Amino acid sequence: MSAPPAIEEEAETEDWLTTYADAITLLMAFFVMLLNFSKIDIPAFEKAATGIKNELGLGNDVGNPIQKIKDDITDIVYELRADEVVQVETDEKGITIELASSAFYQPGSAEFRPEALAVLQKIGELLIAPRYRTYIVEVEGHTDDDPIHTDRFPSNWELSAGRATRVVRAFIEQGMDFRRLKAIAYAETRPKRPNRQADGTPIPDNMSENRRVVIDVYPMSLDEREEIFGDRYYGMAGRLRGNKQEYGSITGLPIDK
Repeated sequence: MSAPPAIEEEAETEDWLTTYADAITLLMAFFVMLLNFSKIDIPAFEKAATGIKNELGLGNDVGNPIQKIKDDITDIVYELRADEVVQVETDEKGITIELASSAFYQPGSAEFRPEALAVLQKIGELLIAPRYRTYIVEVEGHTDDDPIHTDRFPSNWELSAGRATRVVRAFIEQGMDFRRLKAIAYAETRPKRPNRQADGTPIPDNMSENRRVVIDVYPMSLDEREEIFGDRYYGMAGRLRGNKQEYGSITGLPIDK
C-alpha cells in the first residue's frame, strides 16, 4: 500500500491586506462624513438621506418637506387658475415661485392688481403654517432692460426693489415672522432670456418673461435658526447636528414628516 500523497502547503500571501485596507479606508471615510455632518445644515443632511432612501426603494418624495411645499403651492395655483402666470419649481436650495409681473402689478408700478391678491394671500397662508416656521422666504425683483424714469422709480433698481418689498409687506401684514423674510432687487441684471436682438431690436416676449418676481423658499441653516429663535430653542439642538428625533424633543417643535 502506497503512502498517501503529501499535502502541499499553500504559500502564505498578503492578499488579505488589500481587503483590510479597503475596509479601513471605508471606515475612515464614514467617520469623515460624520464629522462633516456635524458642520453642515440639517436640511442638507435630510435631503441627502431622502435621496439615498429613494434610490434604495426605502422612501419616497412625498416625505420630503420641500416636495410637500411644492405640491401644496401647485395645488393653490391650479385651484385659482393662475398656472399661466405662476410657475412653481424646485432647485438645489428649495422651491421657487415665479410670478409674472404683468399679471401681478400695474405697468411701471409696485402696486398689486386686485386679481393678484388672492394668489398671494393663499401662498402666504400656507407659508405661515407652523411646520414651515423655520423656512426662509426670499423675494427677488427682476425687470427687463427698458429704462424707467419716474418720481417714485428713478431706475429699474427702485422698481424691482419696490415690487419685492411689496410682497414682503403683504406677507408681514398676514402675520408672517419678518425675521424669515428677505427682499432683493436685481433690476435687469439677471434676465431669463435676451431682452434684445444683436442689433438692439427689443424682443417683447422675452422682455415680458424677464419682468418677474421670484419667491425662494428654503430651510434655514442651523446658524440662522439659532440667531433668529435664540438659544432657548436651538442652542442645545444646534449641537446635535443630525439626531433629528432628539432635535425635535429638545426644541419642542414638530419634526417634518
